[in-house]
Amino acid sequence: MNSVLGLSHNASLLLYAVISIIGLILLIAKAKMNPFVALIVGAVFMGLIAGMPLADIVKAYQEGVASVLGFIAIVLGLGTMLGKLMAESGGAERVAKTLVRVFGEKNVHWAMMVVAIICGIPVFIQVGIVLLFPLVFVIAKHTGTSLVKIGIALVAGLAVVHSLIPPHPAAMLAVGIFNANIGKTIFLALIVSVPAAALAGPLYGTWISKRITSEASGELMAQFTETRERELPGFGITLFTILLPVILMLIATVVDLVLPATHTVRLVIDFIGSPIIALLIALLFSLFSFGYARGFSSKELLKFTNDCLGPVASIILLIGAGGGFNKILTASGVGNAIAAFAQEIHLSPLILAFAIAGLIRAAVGSATVAMTTAAGIVAPIAATMPGVSPELLVLATGAGSIILSHVNDSGFWIVKEYLNLSVQDTLKTWTVMETILGFAAFAMVMVLSMFV
Repeated sequence: MNSVLGLSHNASLLLYAVISIIGLILLIAKAKMNPFVALIVGAVFMGLIAGMPLADIVKAYQEGVASVLGFIAIVLGLGTMLGKLMAESGGAERVAKTLVRVFGEKNVHWAMMVVAIICGIPVFIQVGIVLLFPLVFVIAKHTGTSLVKIGIALVAGLAVVHSLIPPHPAAMLAVGIFNANIGKTIFLALIVSVPAAALAGPLYGTWISKRITSEASGELMAQFTETRERELPGFGITLFTILLPVILMLIATVVDLVLPATHTVRLVIDFIGSPIIALLIALLFSLFSFGYARGFSSKELLKFTNDCLGPVASIILLIGAGGGFNKILTASGVGNAIAAFAQEIHLSPLILAFAIAGLIRAAVGSATVAMTTAAGIVAPIAATMPGVSPELLVLATGAGSIILSHVNDSGFWIVKEYLNLSVQDTLKTWTVMETILGFAAFAMVMVLSMFV
């Protein structure tokens, strides 16, 4: 590869990476190109201008897609099925009703944040919005609370779980890339997530709802608030089913601390507590707790688990494309160039992870792609700087992947339609909420870095 403008080899690579990312922004935001296609075009372009051999570009891209989807596709599929069964059984509605009763009608926005954090664990954020927003309409109608106030609290809870707390696919992938401990990551993520979600959700939502008002469309309100007679599952069994994969992973972490690596019990518990097996066990249990125990037939359960997979196909393709783009960035030497640059200016890997993830989120609109790509770039850098907590690196990357969601993010448009807002008001609500959430989470990470 030839240097340009008299720049060094590493500086030229960084310039090419910036050009590629800006190109992604233009393709998605201006040319309205499908993000999946845009990511492939951006990756090929990056490989070409970086001087990679043509055959290596194709090979690297394929390897990047395969390495990501080999794990993520399974986690996403199992988690989506679990979320679908939770919704169809009325589990999400039971959690919401119980927490509203506990919190009181004046604090329903706080209740919805907690509902989102709990129920959002097994599902992607877009899926979570679709599954849980009907509860926002029901609660808003019966309590007279602002739709914006409740809605922003809900999506703040979903967003923070989506990017920070395993077993969500992006967080799980980052755990693997940084070689972090799953249980410790979950524990620290909860410390970071709750205050960040509180600030960006109920607190900011209360403030902005006094300045921006919204009424749901009549059709949506009628569809979601009509009375349905059905027996809901109990709160305890619902909570246990949703949290079962997290519980199994935490148990495995504890066992790893007290038993030697070759101990038979530890080997068995580690197998059960691995993300894929933990989610599989939770899904199989949910077939009973959310399925047969609620009176659903095997045929109905088969339909639920089949129907929910179609909508996530585009998400899986987008994640795979992001993994391929990440592989091109690393194979072309961009990761090493950034590592050298970071070492020269002594930039903290935590700050670097947050900044890169934020930049990619703004470029491609996907928190998962941002987290996946940033983790792949920063991991080699962090390996040269001992003493940095891999768990905090996961959280710093996740925090960066939350900020600056705008018109190239499908979540932006989903929230806009459900809250019946203009684009300008969606920027003032959803986009600002996401940015507050990301910076608040990162601030918590930096505080924890003094002690961890």
